[in-house]
Amino acid sequence: MINRIRDLRKAKGWTLADLAEACTPPTTPQTIGRLETGMRNLSLRWMEKIALALDVDAETLVRSEASSHPKVVARLTEAGAEALAKQADAVLPTELGGEAPLMALAVESGMGEYRAGDQLWLRQIDPADGNGTINRAINRDVLVPRPGGRFAFGRLIDRQGTLVGILPPGMGQKQQVVDNPPWIGVAEMLVRKL
Repeated sequence: MINRIRDLRKAKGWTLADLAEACTPPTTPQTIGRLETGMRNLSLRWMEKIALALDVDAETLVRSEASSHPKVVARLTEAGAEALAKQADAVLPTELGGEAPLMALAVESGMGEYRAGDQLWLRQIDPADGNGTINRAINRDVLVPRPGGRFAFGRLIDRQGTLVGILPPGMGQKQQVVDNPPWIGVAEMLVRKL
């Protein structure tokens, strides 16, 4: 089995210290480093503790050596494409976990900055959440359910009480207002075939 703790930690932009502190109870960065490199045994107890801290499923922390998995082989910097010192597992959006499940929107007709064939990955949020979650979604592209099984898609530009204002991506389209949507899907990742 291949340990994927480092790849998942880096995908979240965390340091060893960040992950160590997020564990319950907190541990040391050295312990996390030893678990990542295999110098310390990754027991089920440690898998559960680290998975909880990273907000992923425990089985995401390891993978079989026999299965193929997408790799990050280079990085693009201002100087151009550079090889990595060591290849890393590419972390798929579904493996990153999060407070809510991911969903996808398939783009069949180009509109605004989106092209036919694009997939937009969205994370579902509760618009009534009192933690300011919806305020962080302002000026982001969102998918909002409307009555009758319809949806509104576009830039979240306004929120007043239970009303949310959506500006569709097409030229000359009018703002749509949805009252009290049960959820809002906030765009997190664009997948585009070349």
